[in-house]
Amino acid sequence: MNDPLSDVITLLRPRTVLTKGISGAGRWGVRYSDFGQPSFCAVIDGGCRLAVDGAAPLTLQAGDFVFLPATPGFVISGFEPVTPVLIDPRRTPAADDVRHGTTEGDPDVRLLGGYFVFDSPDAGLLVSLMPAVIHMRGADRLSVLVRLLADEATERRSGCDLVLSRLVEVLLVEALRAAQREDASPGLLRGLSDARLAAAIRHIHSDPAHSWTVAQLAKLAALSRSVFFDRFTRAVGLPPMEYLLSWRMALAKDLLRRRDLGLAEIAEKVGYGSASAFSTAFSRYVGHPPSHYAREISGPAPA
Repeated sequence: MNDPLSDVITLLRPRTVLTKGISGAGRWGVRYSDFGQPSFCAVIDGGCRLAVDGAAPLTLQAGDFVFLPATPGFVISGFEPVTPVLIDPRRTPAADDVRHGTTEGDPDVRLLGGYFVFDSPDAGLLVSLMPAVIHMRGADRLSVLVRLLADEATERRSGCDLVLSRLVEVLLVEALRAAQREDASPGLLRGLSDARLAAAIRHIHSDPAHSWTVAQLAKLAALSRSVFFDRFTRAVGLPPMEYLLSWRMALAKDLLRRRDLGLAEIAEKVGYGSASAFSTAFSRYVGHPPSHYAREISGPAPA
């Protein structure tokens, strides 16, 4: 049976863009403007404060890991009051390590940070199913992965791009595994933390073409129809049939982008009896027909 977490990460197609060292000493603070791409950092030594827009401030310490699936604005600083210096991440030098505050002596904190991008045309939908901030303490496995990413990006040896893409995938799996908690914000990860809902979600991912009903999914979850509907909607943030539709459309967009299959084959894979029925549903969901979407995302078909 399909693993929904693996399905989502495969569809997102993450790839590395930047990793670098960050350190600070004395009185320091920087504000990064809204970036929108996924970013992460691991605290190697010391500690600092992190205040992400719209979330409670965090005190970070050695061994902590933070992942922001769609990085909003945030302030990172030492523990002394300070007016932060504004930094636009889109204009920051690509791979240079950064030292904030006083430049003499040992730093008060050392971090390894970076960001990557999702190649999926439906990344917005999939990211919306994740918590806005993922923070873990004692995340040794994640810290090791971040170090490996930084080393690989610096050395640029043969096969570097392949190694980096695989490391990013593993990093994302580890981060999202750790975020599967019942107290997480609504989204796929919270749904997967509920054993009964997870059974239904796994069946949706294993056979998205099946004509699922709420009653069938409720039976798989060993819940009454009404209890299942309410519990799924609260945990995932979408009603069951809306989640099924969104997953089908995410798969359809990915298949259209690849251009390996015809419209009728794609329709069958995502649960529609004909190309016309699929085209109508896709147009209603996306705003334009599949053929238009395929041209827009991939350019003209090769001659």
